[in-house]
Amino acid sequence: MAWVFLAVAILSEVTAALSLRAATGGRNAWYVLVAVGYTVALTALTLVLDLGMGIGVAYGVWAASGVALTAVASKYLFKEPFTKVMAAGIAMVAAGVLLVELGAGH
Repeated sequence: MAWVFLAVAILSEVTAALSLRAATGGRNAWYVLVAVGYTVALTALTLVLDLGMGIGVAYGVWAASGVALTAVASKYLFKEPFTKVMAAGIAMVAAGVLLVELGAGH
């Protein structure tokens, strides 16, 4: 169940970040989704920790996934660049998170 809450936290955080970008275009209504998204994300992350997942693993997966999903989504939603260098950076972050997960030694 912790992984389900972590997925909710990740998707909520990505939604909030993309909404923040949309709000900068002058449409203040997006700020409501920013506030709700971050509130849901942090609440879900708290539930993940309450269920016993280590903070290093939970935060690492949350942050890395959020960065990757936000970068990819912003390419399609906002026509922002997504280069091979960015993809390599995301791959390295993902590898680092994997090492943290493996090092946690369940």
